[in-house]
Formats: sequence, structure tokens, C-alpha cells
Amino acid sequence: MSTYLPTVFGENLMDVFDDFDRNFFRGWGNVDRELYGKHARHMMKTDVKEVENGYEVDIDLPGFKKDEISLELKDGYLTISAQKAIEKDNEKHGRMLRQERYAGMMQRSFYVGEHITEEDVKASYESGVLHLVIPKKDAPKMPEKKVIQIEG
Repeated sequence: MSTYLPTVFGENLMDVFDDFDRNFFRGWGNVDRELYGKHARHMMKTDVKEVENGYEVDIDLPGFKKDEISLELKDGYLTISAQKAIEKDNEKHGRMLRQERYAGMMQRSFYVGEHITEEDVKASYESGVLHLVIPKKDAPKMPEKKVIQIEG
């Protein structure tokens, strides 16, 4: 059945009791939803594709500027963080009646292996999509065990 009420990501914007009704009887519900809001499941959507010599990762980060995104590699984990501040100059241009755009910080981590370095990971950002290229690297070979015979 089609509705004429405004929606975002298929959810009714006019239903102010939606979250109350849904979570009142469920206890904790979905923690991500509580932390990041009603539309958290639509944030940082990621595609990971295996190619011949590595992996290509595309992460949706619409509305973020390049300088609001950071990548950190530590102990084999690649962490992608994005942070957006709330604009404070709204009072100069009128009174805010409804604010739905995301403001805050989000991050996601992927294990890429302890043998991957910062120089190995290539990143680009265009049209709201962060594109990463991560090579396949074999873990360093462990030295072969040398057994010493015990006489006697």
C-alpha cells in the first residue's frame, strides 16, 4: 500500500512515536540504532571485493568532506573514522524547525593483517564514496625449526 506521508529510507517521518512503540517492549533493542539514531543501518555501508592482487573496499560516506575522514592502521586493524560537526550559524538565518542530517562521529574497523603497512593501503574519495585498495600480502614466513638431537 502506498502512502503520501514523507519518508526517509522507507520510514515514516510523521510517526513521532515510532521509536517509542518499537523499543518500549523490546528492552535494549538494537544498540547501533540507539547510538546513531533511527537510520544507523544506512551509515557506512561497505562493499568488499576480492581482486587478483588484493581487495577493493568501497564505503558510502555521503555528505562528508575529505578532511572529515581519517584512516588509521594499528595492530593489523584498519579503522575508518568520519566526523561531522553541527552547524551553529542557523540562528543567523532563521529558526531550525527540524534537523535530521547526521552530526557526530562514526567509525568502522577491518582486520587487514599485521603485515600490511600504511604505505600499502591506497585511498581515494569521490562523490561520497571512500575507495580503498588493500594488497594481498603473505604473512612473513616463520623460520624453519631446527631440531638438535640429544645424544645419550
